[in-house]
Amino acid sequence: MGRRIFYLIYKEILAVWQDKKSRMVLIVPPITQLLIFTFAATLDVQNVTIGVLNRDNGSQGFELVQRFEGSPLFKKIVYLTHVEQIQDFIDNARGVMVVHLDEQFSRNMQAGKPGNIQLLLDGRKSNTSQIVAGYANSIIESFNQDFVKRRGGGEPSTQIVPRNWFNPNLIYYWFNVPNLSGVLTMLIGLIVVALSVARERELGTFDQLLVSPILPFEIMIGKTVPAVIIGMIEGSIIVFVGVFLFGVPFTGSIWNLYLGMFVFVTSIVGIGLSISALSFTQQQAILGTYVFMSPSVLLSGFATPIENMPQWLQYLTYANPLRYYITIAKGVFLKAMPFSVVLHYTWPMALIAVLNLTFATYFFKRKVG
Repeated sequence: MGRRIFYLIYKEILAVWQDKKSRMVLIVPPITQLLIFTFAATLDVQNVTIGVLNRDNGSQGFELVQRFEGSPLFKKIVYLTHVEQIQDFIDNARGVMVVHLDEQFSRNMQAGKPGNIQLLLDGRKSNTSQIVAGYANSIIESFNQDFVKRRGGGEPSTQIVPRNWFNPNLIYYWFNVPNLSGVLTMLIGLIVVALSVARERELGTFDQLLVSPILPFEIMIGKTVPAVIIGMIEGSIIVFVGVFLFGVPFTGSIWNLYLGMFVFVTSIVGIGLSISALSFTQQQAILGTYVFMSPSVLLSGFATPIENMPQWLQYLTYANPLRYYITIAKGVFLKAMPFSVVLHYTWPMALIAVLNLTFATYFFKRKVG
């Protein structure tokens, strides 16, 4: 039995290795997607265009506007001259925010009264607007503190000093690359294994397997092991690129990461084999792969926090292996996650892997029967 399984594994790996197109698919697209997604799939807000309507002629209004002008976060400042221009500026998406200072701003500041500043934001870009509003509030708060010092008011009694653990400079691709190591490994692993049985059905070699003295579970093992090996290689390439090309710090144990990666890839292979067992053509297998991929990424916590989802969707995320792996990947990369915590997130993936492989074997036996 062991010899039969060995030759099945050898046949699967050889089929991928000898096919030039398959080799290119396994290497070039993941690296290309990693390079693109790392910089494109970002929630950082930079190079923003804003509008400024300064109806105040005093020095305080001029100083505050210059602080916005000197901020590296804003690519372009569009100076408006009339209130009526604000609606056109926002409606036509010429910028995401307008800073409006009224005529009494400097006079009120000199008199010790609050100087009113109006921020008008484009609600169609809700996330960007919130982030830009946070930037604007930081600039205004800094302006207020300096103004109080100049008037002899001294330092504010309370001062917030933020400290960002694990990512001090809030570099977004430090967060993005570990996440993408899971997403891209899942994508390639699903495609490779989902196409395996479907491809053999189209080529006619699947019938030869059925009439051979190989048992169905042996065929499953022969399909599973090569896919796990290929998935681990893909994951290793992405981790290597993340560390040595993007400079993402790797603070944890490589063995902890590979433990999580192995169980994760095995669970994904089980899903891919289930899709493959239910598909008659490669086109159906690819369609099934992408039907699974989209909700899996959305429910993983990659794009949005799981805590922000409705309660019934949060329950669905427990069946998603990507949810656990990206937690492990970020933890091992950025905060040296210990083995006990890695194990806490690994055993649910192991349970999912067992259930998926059992499910795939059941459908495979039905196809054979």
